[in-house]
Amino acid sequence: MTTITIRNVDDELKERLKVRASEHGRSMEAEAREILREVLDRANKPEPGDLYRAVRGIVEPLGGIDLDLPARKPIRDRKLFD
Repeated sequence: MTTITIRNVDDELKERLKVRASEHGRSMEAEAREILREVLDRANKPEPGDLYRAVRGIVEPLGGIDLDLPARKPIRDRKLFD
């Protein structure tokens, strides 16, 4: 394991970390580790709801996909009811 020292943390930020750690029942150090883990894990995942970009990011490097779409049928005439 590696040890990291973070200098020049302002008092307000330190207090917010302390409160958040208390809410989660963790030490400030454990809370800081969890925050780092969450943020870095989130950075490696596509944004939720952006399925198009997620699929395109997978398929595009492979050369894309050609889909054989069936021909559309003509629109049927509407039946009018008097």
